[in-house]
Amino acid sequence: MNVKTPAVAACLLLVSVFVAQAQSDTVAMNSISKFQKELNAEYRNPETSPLDKLALKNFTGHSFFPVDLTYRVTATLEVTDREPYFKMMTSNNRPRNFRQYGILVFTLQGTELRLPVYQSEQLSGTDEYADYLFFPFTDLTNGKSSYDAGRYIDLRIPKEGNTVVVDFNQAYNPLCAYSNRYSCPIVPEKNHIALEVKAGVAFSGKH
Repeated sequence: MNVKTPAVAACLLLVSVFVAQAQSDTVAMNSISKFQKELNAEYRNPETSPLDKLALKNFTGHSFFPVDLTYRVTATLEVTDREPYFKMMTSNNRPRNFRQYGILVFTLQGTELRLPVYQSEQLSGTDEYADYLFFPFTDLTNGKSSYDAGRYIDLRIPKEGNTVVVDFNQAYNPLCAYSNRYSCPIVPEKNHIALEVKAGVAFSGKH
């Protein structure tokens, strides 16, 4: 008969927790690596790049903060029903229709944050992006080690439950950081994070 003592059972539990965490970290690292490779590939491709010809010729890849999984958090999504669409201002004064879809509640660097996440009226009417959520934010690195107007993260409405993984390692710059030809939503004031978010695409100036 195989009888486990409390000490052995506790050790086995710790091992299983460690293995599960290691597997989770591997999945996270693979996801971040994929994000970085795809973003760089998009900007290198003349057919998809927002860069002008000279900038494209000199583009060697984005600058990224070192990957830090403490900036990958699980947020509770508190859906705010029946919010009306509003005009979100853009960099060229051509407002776009968004609505607040919900509030993301999570803890970052020991601070609990409650930040709005938005849904685009235009994209919500498409098959591919019907579940797309737009999470723009500013933080204390803006204008120093990240783009001064803030960054964006792409999210999806969860198919089950009410949690969403928010990975700041996958934060990217608005297209306006690279060319004035684009119209980019301006980050609402209530999406400011009063912390330094040293993750995702870092500041490298205009390309």
